[in-house]
Amino acid sequence: MAGSWRVRAQAGGMLLALLGWVSSCVTTFVPLWKSLNLDLNELEVWTMGLWQVCIAREEGAVECRAHGSFLALPPELRVSRLLMCLSNGLGLLGCLLAAPGLEGWRACEDKPGLKRWLLLAGGAAFGTAGMATLAPVSWVAYNTVLDFWDDTVPDIVPRWEFGEATFLGWFAGAFLAAGGLLLACSARSTRTATPPAPTCHRPPATRGLAGGHNPHPKNTDLVI
Repeated sequence: MAGSWRVRAQAGGMLLALLGWVSSCVTTFVPLWKSLNLDLNELEVWTMGLWQVCIAREEGAVECRAHGSFLALPPELRVSRLLMCLSNGLGLLGCLLAAPGLEGWRACEDKPGLKRWLLLAGGAAFGTAGMATLAPVSWVAYNTVLDFWDDTVPDIVPRWEFGEATFLGWFAGAFLAAGGLLLACSARSTRTATPPAPTCHRPPATRGLAGGHNPHPKNTDLVI
């Protein structure tokens, strides 16, 4: 029963982690972190990501332009680039480490201790990748809220709002963290049962020959 639970937990954790890793990679590169609707020109919708800014027009044309310089970006976007790339790398590392540690995987079957440590390392990598995804997405969302409710900006100036990638990033970080936690919890040492050492029995004392005489009598003193 416990083995069946571990297999299901590992399969569920791996599935969640893979889904979170793919979602994190999509979040990194899509230009949908922020969206801007212009009241003066409702035919255009501006969207911003970590790498480029796009303008979507009503006729279906989309025009994108990459950010000019990395150093010219706001601090949250610069740090978000680095953390999201780190998250993608850690997610890939977690896949490579956790896959051989699964119980259904035939690799390293003769080394249960190694499989356990691989599964723990993969779960830790997935968990760290989840934190590296949640941190930049939450930071950008926090600054978006501050800018939206900034009283010093006139009301006529359009405000940036949450984009679809913000919500996708939150789900990706949660899936990565949950998958890594499941993998780490399901990892345990599968020690092979060693057969008990044979007990040594002392052979029974050999009885003497017929008549009960000791075959090795003690030396008696000779009386002269």
